[in-house]
Amino acid sequence: RDALGLVTGAGSLGILLPPCLPVILYAILAKVDIKEMFIAGLVPAVLLIGMTGAWGVWAGRKATEGQQPFNLGEAGRALWAAKWELMLPVVSIVALFGGWATPVEAAAVTAFYAFIVAVAIQRDLRILRDCPRVMTEAGVLVGGILLILGVALGLTNYMVDAQIPDRLAEWASIHVQSRWVFLLGLNVALLFVGSVVEIYAAIVVIVPLLLPIGAQLGIDPLHLGIIFLANMELGFLCPPVGLNLLLASYRLNKPMSEVTRAVLPLLGVRFIGVLLITYVPWITLVLPHWLR
Repeated sequence: RDALGLVTGAGSLGILLPPCLPVILYAILAKVDIKEMFIAGLVPAVLLIGMTGAWGVWAGRKATEGQQPFNLGEAGRALWAAKWELMLPVVSIVALFGGWATPVEAAAVTAFYAFIVAVAIQRDLRILRDCPRVMTEAGVLVGGILLILGVALGLTNYMVDAQIPDRLAEWASIHVQSRWVFLLGLNVALLFVGSVVEIYAAIVVIVPLLLPIGAQLGIDPLHLGIIFLANMELGFLCPPVGLNLLLASYRLNKPMSEVTRAVLPLLGVRFIGVLLITYVPWITLVLPHWLR
């Protein structure tokens, strides 16, 4: 059960790391620098990865069956066998922060690198037989995302025309005097949103509502963005319809009830990490301020 929870929970840990699309989409909507958003997400991402790994080590020590002593040589061989896959984030980060590629171009470079590895090095794909099928599946996936974004953007434009963000900001300035209370309520609301709403639609619809309130309460838009995305990441694990729960249940052929029970301890650990990111702004802002 712990292994099932760890595999399910770790699947969303990459949202804050480059070149992940939700960070780019938030930066565009919030009108902040995309590179600064990625820099701001590095320390929070490492924190969540470390807490998840620490829980995995602790849970693994409870196991009484199938345990094997750690073997440094075996670990080295496994890392060497996965060297091409492990280079994937390195290619993304170097392309993005090396100054020779925009975020969109860095994503294209990363996709091209993965294509070369799959076709020419690992030979998992055949150009004539497999690549057309893969491109078709990718096109369907991208088309679905574009449809979701189109409808969400239409709703956002309606709310802007109806001055809903301004009215919401006025209401918050009267009834919510403390930004800490606002952030606590935001965490609770975003957990629900993340568990039932697709992440791209949530960004397009909800971020324009939050930005005016955050500005009034003096919350840095970089900090607000990382809080938002970290909660979305946590929402993937929230029952009843968290995306990671559905994918793990389908892919691993396990009942939803079993996957949900397995992920609950890790959900608690990650929630503590989200609270730390929310109430300790230094975690998010230390790198952007240091590199300016």
